[in-house]
Amino acid sequence: MNSDSGAKPLIRLAYSVDADDAFMFAALASGAIETNGLRFLHQRADTASLNALATHEGADVVAVSLGAYPQIADRYLLLPHGASVGRGFGPVVVAKRAMSISDLRGLRVGVPGLTTTAYMVLRLIQPVFDAVVVPIAPFSRAFDALEEGLVDAVLLIHEGRLLYEQRGYHKVVELGEWWQQETGLPLPLGVNVIRKSLGADLVLQVSALLSHAIQWALANRGQMVASIAAEERGDKALADPALIDRYLGMYANEDTRHIAPDVRHAIDVLFQRARASGLFAAHADVQWAP
Repeated sequence: MNSDSGAKPLIRLAYSVDADDAFMFAALASGAIETNGLRFLHQRADTASLNALATHEGADVVAVSLGAYPQIADRYLLLPHGASVGRGFGPVVVAKRAMSISDLRGLRVGVPGLTTTAYMVLRLIQPVFDAVVVPIAPFSRAFDALEEGLVDAVLLIHEGRLLYEQRGYHKVVELGEWWQQETGLPLPLGVNVIRKSLGADLVLQVSALLSHAIQWALANRGQMVASIAAEERGDKALADPALIDRYLGMYANEDTRHIAPDVRHAIDVLFQRARASGLFAAHADVQWAP
């Protein structure tokens, strides 16, 4: 936290350019809700960059991949709201030809980052493949990598997972569908975290404001769809209100308002399975903010 003598506290927020993050933080960015004296500095970046930012405590509140949380659990609390959750759906691996999960073995698979939840889950499904990091900004890079033959398949997150069919690609596996079949649980993907060193009082105040911002967005959903569709995000497909509406229906909903008990359980199960598979060594002590 940065502050000057007599100045209102400044809280650094960092979140992605995708629609559900824009949705969650819009009320604070636009001044639509009262902030009770707090000021907010907004920073937006791609998912892998946000995960890296959190490892250096580069922001007070960060929207990160759940898969990155074990690396920062000693410094950040999980917020009880702001999650993106797949209930029988999630990121999708696609290819230019039909193939099975076993066919991915040894192939070059484009992934959005090595700290993303999607990469972690794909490693649980198929441990042996050649991961090629394909940043998700600009939006079209994943599809370009596939078309140019840089990868044999690509793992799509965010809005890209809604567009592969109309672009003629074949689904290899949908991670949330696989996870539900394996565990009977929803798949937690993205979470918001808050820096412990802010102190208990400020953590509580900021958490309440972020919860209020999400509730405001849910109550003004039509306005949010139009606003997000009007943003310039580098691909005309991302300006389609119908696409935004569908995407927000998946990832900005009641699970975003409040992380349900089954999602909390799913977080524990995912970490247990990832640790048992050797995907990270340290025990992730999951601690929740109020």
